[in-house]
Amino acid sequence: MQKGIIGKKLGMTQIFDEKGNVIPVTVIEAGPCVVAQKKTVETDGYNAIQLGFGDIKLKYKKGAKSDRSEKFQDKPSNITLAAAGHFAKNDLAPKKYLREFRFDSIDALNVGDVIKADTFATGDKVDVVGTSKGKGWAGVIKRWNFGRLKESHGTGPVHRHGGSIGACSDPSRVFKGKKMSGHLGNERVTVQNLTVVKIDVENNLIAIKGAVPGPKGGVVLISDSVKA
Repeated sequence: MQKGIIGKKLGMTQIFDEKGNVIPVTVIEAGPCVVAQKKTVETDGYNAIQLGFGDIKLKYKKGAKSDRSEKFQDKPSNITLAAAGHFAKNDLAPKKYLREFRFDSIDALNVGDVIKADTFATGDKVDVVGTSKGKGWAGVIKRWNFGRLKESHGTGPVHRHGGSIGACSDPSRVFKGKKMSGHLGNERVTVQNLTVVKIDVENNLIAIKGAVPGPKGGVVLISDSVKA
């Protein structure tokens, strides 16, 4: 059965194997996640499960109530009414994050099922998806690994510039996809074929060999490797 879980990146550390070799690992708080919705080919055009992760401490409005707020006075104020209704429909506690995992078959899972870190095992190959750190505006050297001119006499203040971006008369435009300075980072990144080194079921922790995208506290998606 295909597997997937939502987690939170806690940081990196190192562990030792039985031979004393050092293994750099990223520790991820994986789950527990609840199945909030099942999507099927008949109803949605594809098979997927929607998982919820992260408890929300609900807050309720106080003070004067209008006709509309009287109708929804039992609804929390820190999530939308649509989200509240989505969870209430299946009698589930609201979750902070909702993510979908497309699986070929979802017959083994039902709404309300809880998925924990033990859905994976030591030695499994996984893909991890996260949002990379935002670096703001960056030049072509930092963003695209361009080379630079010599920092010697006569170079002028252009030794880190990108250079020409095209001819003037023909084609009289800049081609799409031209590598230039711009926003670096803060994008969806997938690291494939990583190895699960250790699992702590009691504390919902998964140690994955190597680095995964994003900062500490960032949300990541762990699923079976497509190249394993």
